[in-house]
Amino acid sequence: MELFVHTRAGLLELFAADVAARRAVLQSMYAVGLVLVDTDGEAGRARALAEADLRKGPPGLRPQMVETKRYVLTDALDDLADAGHRIELLAVAGLVLNTAADLLCDYHHAWIGSGKWLPRRLLEADAHRGAALLEGHLHLCESGDPALMIDAASEILDLVGGPLREGYRRTWHGVIESVAAAVPGVDGG
Repeated sequence: MELFVHTRAGLLELFAADVAARRAVLQSMYAVGLVLVDTDGEAGRARALAEADLRKGPPGLRPQMVETKRYVLTDALDDLADAGHRIELLAVAGLVLNTAADLLCDYHHAWIGSGKWLPRRLLEADAHRGAALLEGHLHLCESGDPALMIDAASEILDLVGGPLREGYRRTWHGVIESVAAAVPGVDGG
């Protein structure tokens, strides 16, 4: 059992942060968790807020972020096709999985996840394409063959505008928005 203790104001801030991150971790916990005691109705109100957030869905990615993720996924698919070393192949496969999953969830206005929640959220968002991506990743990890993963990620990429190489640009506004913040698993290089 885990115990989470929140104030009303603190919980609202945490819910807002989860919505901004497009993850809704706490909302999911509050929506499906077992309430043991609710003497003043606070747990019921928190559950109602959580359920409302879940129904509303996450905010969409900004168009510039979709372009950045398209560019990163395009580049990663090229790297996946050309990877000469198994360790590099596995590292790039993780980037492809996370970036393609994020784009697919955004396309379906669905919550994203990480860790064990990545496949759950991915399959909730799109059972067919999500399963193809996950099976492609598994096949690559077991066999070293990237073909199925490349096909599955390419299909997702096509949903959001296709590969992006030429013409992609980011405008600097005095603050460097880290690609690592834009795409989980990317640290540059």
